[in-house]
Amino acid sequence: MRQMLNIALPKGRLGERAYGLLKTSGYGCPALEDPGRRLIFEDLQAMVRYFWVKPSDVAIYVERGAADLGIVGKDILLEYEPEVYELLDLGMGKCRMAVAGKKDFRDPVGKTLKVATKFPNITRSFYAGKCRDIDIIQLNGSIELAPILGLSHVIVDIVETGATLRENDLQVFEEVVPISARLIANVASFQFKDDAINDLCAKLRAQTEGML
Repeated sequence: MRQMLNIALPKGRLGERAYGLLKTSGYGCPALEDPGRRLIFEDLQAMVRYFWVKPSDVAIYVERGAADLGIVGKDILLEYEPEVYELLDLGMGKCRMAVAGKKDFRDPVGKTLKVATKFPNITRSFYAGKCRDIDIIQLNGSIELAPILGLSHVIVDIVETGATLRENDLQVFEEVVPISARLIANVASFQFKDDAINDLCAKLRAQTEGML
């Protein structure tokens, strides 16, 4: 008999795609497909309980044990380093973390590089590996404005199509790390619900082999 699995899904397109993958793997939940104002969606036949949360909060729910499993971007795992198990690359939500700036940018050698970003830890680690002295300017939105207005030399941000950069005469100079959605597990849940989690993971792996 399956153990009940609590799964945190990120709100938005990525979560909807992830649920589609789970449903195809035998973990469908009809209540979730007609949500109304409900916050938690349960299917006793599939033995799953889903809830939607803000993408950046998924890892917190999993780390703290409110969820056994969650779907989260690799960027969140790298930035916040939650104590969770990363089980599977789902091969969806693919993009990249990259360094970008004005097309005429030249690295001011001998001076501190000013870098605007929403991801200070990823940025710090990347430039530490290059032994480059930087000044991190943490912003929460409109990162592309920083080099245009002279607030920073470059930015480190997630790039999908690059359309926003091109429209603002910016370009990518370096890739920091590739990003995609990952299946993560709570440490204790992985011990006590290992059969159910491994079964789900195996079914998802079979679905995602062609996506990687």
